[in-house]
Amino acid sequence: MIRVTNLHCGYGRPHADRDVLHGIDLHIARGELTGLLGPNGSGKTTLLLAISGLLPARAGKIEVAGVDIASLTPRQRALSLSCVPQRAQAPAGFTVRELVLMGRFAHTGMFADYGPKDFAAVEAALSDAHAGDLAERQAAELSGGEIQRVLIARALAQGRETLLLDEAVSALDMARRVEAYDLLAALHERGSTILSAVHDLNLAALYCPRLVFLKAGRMALDGRTTEIFTEKNLKDIYETDIRVGPHPVTGAP
Repeated sequence: MIRVTNLHCGYGRPHADRDVLHGIDLHIARGELTGLLGPNGSGKTTLLLAISGLLPARAGKIEVAGVDIASLTPRQRALSLSCVPQRAQAPAGFTVRELVLMGRFAHTGMFADYGPKDFAAVEAALSDAHAGDLAERQAAELSGGEIQRVLIARALAQGRETLLLDEAVSALDMARRVEAYDLLAALHERGSTILSAVHDLNLAALYCPRLVFLKAGRMALDGRTTEIFTEKNLKDIYETDIRVGPHPVTGAP
């Protein structure tokens, strides 16, 4: 579904010393729920920007459903991938419902009106993201945690087949984080392909069957959570002592 081959990527003028990502190879199969982890500055956001087509690769290739992401128009990319940024400034003058409706733009185009299917998708997204109570509020007046719920709803309204999330729950309280990952787990069960950058190791271990770790812009680990989520691996990646024990209910690490 998502295939990254020998990806080199960075910011500013092209130069190998300025690359953030170095030779990344990654394959996310259709229907996988994968957690993307690593220390600050390891390249998680850069990788998600590259996969979404917002940051051009300096070398290598990114394919989504067998198509080179660089060959797609912005509208085609929006129909292929839905993204939730780490943080975003809500535009003034729009209600939450109007902001979520913007996620349907790629389905309608510039000159077409929104129809019943679009409005139904918005209401379903608001409900699933637990943002229905915010629908009539001004988006610019929301707290950081509230706007993150709205951005998740907008991505769901845009499309649920393939989701990229960049620490989308970092501003949420504990209960809302669990709600958000319960939703991701449910979408995964229905066949969605999800790549989610996350800092919370416990959330990642609890919900993501597969984990990918970056460190210093390179692949550090990739595998099943039950196999690679170990004290030694985490200590090597984060360079601090971390204790791993069995979950009191599931027994997973």
